[in-house]
Amino acid sequence: MSEEYRVVVGVDGSARSEQALRWALWHAELVGDSVVVAVRGWDYPELYDRPVAGPEAVAHRTAAALDDTIARLVPGDCSVPVRREVVYGHPAKALLDVVRRVHADLLVVGSRGLGGFAAALLGSVAQYCVRHAHCSVLVVRGEHDGGSAPSGGES
Repeated sequence: MSEEYRVVVGVDGSARSEQALRWALWHAELVGDSVVVAVRGWDYPELYDRPVAGPEAVAHRTAAALDDTIARLVPGDCSVPVRREVVYGHPAKALLDVVRRVHADLLVVGSRGLGGFAAALLGSVAQYCVRHAHCSVLVVRGEHDGGSAPSGGES
């Protein structure tokens, strides 16, 4: 009996994270006996000059957005089970927490393409994950970056 191969993928609603989810599904199907865990983190916005929704509402909207992305991108005949995780906190920390908890074999994230001063100032989820994950990390580049990940939309 083989152990299940676990792929965690960060899904933040961006086009690159959608490419990462497509790639993770494609890879998991090739490997076989796999599960994909789609993760979306959320944080409570700190706004002092106007009212904001409560944390429960933010968490609910985040979960609904993740569910919508999965429904759009995962084909009905997909043989790979997809679980979803909605996690409070910074996206990089949320991803690495899930990686540890599920004993992931692979973490897949989309690239952002920030460079220079912006990347140094803001940091990068992908860069942080590459440096700190306890499993292999694949960074899926965008179609216009020269990446060749499956887009899932061609016939």
